[in-house]
Amino acid sequence: MNTHPGPATAADLSIPLVVDLDGTLILTDMLHESALQLARTQPAAALQMPVWLASGKAGFKKQVSDRTHAHPASLPFNEPFLEWLREQKAAGRSLVLCTASDASIAHAIAQHLGLFDQVMASDGVLNLSGSQKANALVQAFGPRGFDYAGNAAVDLAVWKVARQAIVVNASASVTAKAQALGNVAHVVPGAPGSRTVLLWLRAMRVHQWLKNLLLFVPLMAAHQLQDVGALTTLLEAFLAWGLCASSVYIANDLLDLESDRQHPRKRRRPFAAGTLSSLQGAIAVPILAGASLYLGALVGPGFLAWMLVYLALTWAYSLSLKRMALLDCITLACLYTLRIVAGSVAADLPLSFWLLACSAFLFLSLAFVKRYAELLVQRDAGKTRAHGRGYEVSDAPMVQSLGVAAGYTAVVVLALYLNSATVLMMYDTPELIWGTVPIMCFWVSRMWLCAARGQMHDDPLVFAFKDRASLVAGALFCAVLMAASAHYPW
Repeated sequence: MNTHPGPATAADLSIPLVVDLDGTLILTDMLHESALQLARTQPAAALQMPVWLASGKAGFKKQVSDRTHAHPASLPFNEPFLEWLREQKAAGRSLVLCTASDASIAHAIAQHLGLFDQVMASDGVLNLSGSQKANALVQAFGPRGFDYAGNAAVDLAVWKVARQAIVVNASASVTAKAQALGNVAHVVPGAPGSRTVLLWLRAMRVHQWLKNLLLFVPLMAAHQLQDVGALTTLLEAFLAWGLCASSVYIANDLLDLESDRQHPRKRRRPFAAGTLSSLQGAIAVPILAGASLYLGALVGPGFLAWMLVYLALTWAYSLSLKRMALLDCITLACLYTLRIVAGSVAADLPLSFWLLACSAFLFLSLAFVKRYAELLVQRDAGKTRAHGRGYEVSDAPMVQSLGVAAGYTAVVVLALYLNSATVLMMYDTPELIWGTVPIMCFWVSRMWLCAARGQMHDDPLVFAFKDRASLVAGALFCAVLMAASAHYPW
């Protein structure tokens, strides 16, 4: 048994090589992807899926595939295995694509690759999987008349009647069961199991939880950081909001697979790359959302209500608003600002109008930064339109203008706030706090300068937490506030 398949022997060339599709040739499952595409593009039709499933799995697959479109060019193919198949084809071996996916999908992928001499697939009546696939292959090529490459437990029935088994990207348990059959010729390993936890942390975007520190802003602005009870409550709120956001991040990735795969950086996300299955993601979404809502209820009904508003708005963004120019950025700004609103409710603090206004304009500017950076990436890739978004690449200068204007409006609101009666009462030396204005002006300008240079991360706040100049500006901002709060003897 070889872990790395070699060139075809003379004996191999006379035997057709039958290749499974889902999880073997591609690192995903076309039924799951088609169902997600249907849920995104035709939600009303997606509600009929339980009815279709009741009529049989083959019919269900056909109903879904008839209403969706496969995009073979962007699929996450198993590249090392695909390269080996090309070598087999070049040596003169006959290749057969045999899959439980619907025939329309199988033919589209086969046509895209140009490798296969024959395609066998589910046809709306027969679900070509497991023993049914084994029977079809025996009828076509005879017992032991073919080699078969697969990846799942359902493929054991096929390996039993194949001349040689090729185990591709399979779990350890499936590999062990296949080896017990005694005809495994090659094992093409998948990703190491130790990476699974890291992949889930990436999928949940745990690093994005940094944005949830905005929950603590009302407590800081009210000079109540010494309130242990409020801090404890906000820590619980931080965890609840993080789990809620992660459920939405995963849902958004699942609904945006095609767009992410056409993006130079987003195509490496776990679900887009196929390193985590879309079915696992679909299961994780309600689990994470349920856990977050339970924790949110423990924080308090007011906080839970705002988290539900956030959840509803993020779903609206994922399903439609992110494809609407300008509305997408306004929605993103609202999602950022909701964290501050929820933080004030969780800590039982009054919400300052000035804080809310300054935050809203600042986050609107950051939302435009995010979209502007994405447009530059698309421009550099030679595209004229941002896939899955409502923008043309030519809109970049206008997006930049709107974002810069929003950023400086936030600076103006901050300056007006510094002259309010609240500031004069809260700070012992209110004159010093004016130092925050040039600092914020610098930071807004730097964010847009970095975006214009193509240095911006997909998320501006994550970029800011990693950018040394931004961290220094934040430290100086806090130092000025502390200095203005200090009591001096003169």
